[in-house]
Amino acid sequence: MKKELQLSDWLPTTNKEVKIRGWEYLDVILFSGDAYVDHPTFGPAVIGRMLESFGLRVAIVPQPNVNDNLQDFIKLGKPRLFFGVTGGCMDPMISNYNANKKKRDKDAYTPNGDIGFRPDYATTVYSNILKEKWPDTPVLIGGIEASLRRVTHYDYWSDKLMPTILESSKADMLVYGMGEQPLRELIRLLEKGVPFNSINTVNQTAVLLNKEDKIPKNSNWEDIEISSHETCLKDKKQYASNFKIIEQESNKLAARRIFQKVGDKTLMINPPYPTMTEAEIDASFDLPYTRLPHPKYDKRGPIPAFEMIKFSINIHRGCFGGCSFCTISAHQGKFIASRSQESILKEVDTVANMPDFKGYLSDIGGPSANMYQMKGKVQSICDKCVAPSCISPVICSNLDTSHKPLTELYQAVDKHPKVKKSFIGSGIRHDMLVPEFNKNADPKELDDYTEEVMTKHVSGRLKVAPEHTSDPVLKLMRKPSFKYFHKFKERFDKINIKKGLKLQLIPYFISNHPACEVEDMANLAAETKDMGFQLEQVQGFTPTPMTVATVIYYSGYHPYTLKKVNTPITKKEKDEQHRFFFWYKDENKAWIKNTLNKLGRQDLLDVLLPAKTEKWRKNKPKGDAKNTFNDAVPFNQRNSEDKVRFSKRKKRKKKKRR
Repeated sequence: MKKELQLSDWLPTTNKEVKIRGWEYLDVILFSGDAYVDHPTFGPAVIGRMLESFGLRVAIVPQPNVNDNLQDFIKLGKPRLFFGVTGGCMDPMISNYNANKKKRDKDAYTPNGDIGFRPDYATTVYSNILKEKWPDTPVLIGGIEASLRRVTHYDYWSDKLMPTILESSKADMLVYGMGEQPLRELIRLLEKGVPFNSINTVNQTAVLLNKEDKIPKNSNWEDIEISSHETCLKDKKQYASNFKIIEQESNKLAARRIFQKVGDKTLMINPPYPTMTEAEIDASFDLPYTRLPHPKYDKRGPIPAFEMIKFSINIHRGCFGGCSFCTISAHQGKFIASRSQESILKEVDTVANMPDFKGYLSDIGGPSANMYQMKGKVQSICDKCVAPSCISPVICSNLDTSHKPLTELYQAVDKHPKVKKSFIGSGIRHDMLVPEFNKNADPKELDDYTEEVMTKHVSGRLKVAPEHTSDPVLKLMRKPSFKYFHKFKERFDKINIKKGLKLQLIPYFISNHPACEVEDMANLAAETKDMGFQLEQVQGFTPTPMTVATVIYYSGYHPYTLKKVNTPITKKEKDEQHRFFFWYKDENKAWIKNTLNKLGRQDLLDVLLPAKTEKWRKNKPKGDAKNTFNDAVPFNQRNSEDKVRFSKRKKRKKKKRR
């Protein structure tokens, strides 16, 4: 029988909890913009547990109050080694604001979804306070906010080009990407007695060197200098050209060290570590997490982000898609670090034995659901690769895209006696399941995986992300042609019929992405309507640091070609593009009609708002609930029940006229 959890099973968050453990001092104190959830998918918990595994005394201060006397920043005193700071599992600006820069009314990483517990630019705010209160204690920043803002970057919310976050935060060191490997080396050096301010050659870290500091030597690294922050402020094209270097070096297995001048200082970004081995990632997930929020939140309400992943299993890190609008590969890397089946099944057993587990796993996935155990067939080819994506514009012939290990993993999970059903909640790369696109894969393996997912791991709806229908826009997005979505839908429909299922296919789309014009959105609306979709899973493009699309949005140049790219910038442009998603809403129809007439696209107008359908709609009787159906869908695309209703109504009209 599992022992009942005690307060001391969590990392301490107060002096009282420190004393319960009998500690007289702390080695490391972590500050986080998130509430403290002791779970392997929450970064602060992972780092805290890992440092604890090294024998260190670690405490965490979650969501410290920055609006009072700043007591939270001094209550635990001064740590022996350093303060660690993260803005949380999401960039705080994404947590706090939507794509229209409006304040969100919920924060998923706060109890009850309450807002106001995380400041804007949290990493910078926390770090500055700590440097003011404890000027002689090193501050180490990490997490996604620090990682994506490690170099000159465009900040959408202030509409400014900002320098490295090391400059604004006054922190002593930055860890980018997933932090286990660099922190292990940092702790090793500190425990050997090396002063913190002398440590500047650890992989996957960045520091800001003063004018008088000597450049550290490392015979194993080549160096490259990018345009200074001041040059970027004056020349958008130079800023864009920087990004190609940053992205390629971030994804290389033998990367160069990057230098950038920032005023009279020099930013030094050391090369990343190689991808974590299976043993390393297993060790991280096997740490003694309680898998629960800290008891201090018991009376404040559930934490939405935790409730979403409470019964889910993360099976890998990284994503080789390299989508132009996505930050996953920029933070986790493009090479996949997969857990062993043994480690995954061990976690499944832990979850299955939780007291409130009802037999349903909400997700077995990762950044993308179907990249588990996928890697290069010949490692030496990957070692030299500089491509930001392994599957765009085509799937690399050296990439092993076998879905067999994943299918077998699902089947092994489902054999657990307490698991009634395991769902796949992570996004599936549908393009990799299309033999016409994934030409090197075994078509039977792809069909087996698709059938496995559709028959056993979906509850009514399968969500995929084609993102757009325009091939030029998709090319810039680093996504495949929309024709492969058509191919996937054919296979989906075939399995649906074969197995007697009634599953829905739900596609995700993005509006106002760089290179997207109003006409592209009109085409998207018409083509998806023609396929029988009434879109609901849609969003507007939000510029976030460290993506190709954001660089284009700010500079107007593609970083790889330095050619001009048109991008919707104004609110009017963005709103107009977004309206095409909702062609079926009455308030949009007149505008769509006028817009398409101006564009001379009567063909699209005939698809979106057919004259006969609109005429019938205006004349339909009010309050006739039996005759209601999706009247924006042309008659030949309606289901049989709607056709019967329509025919009966026509007969009634004829009788009245007689």
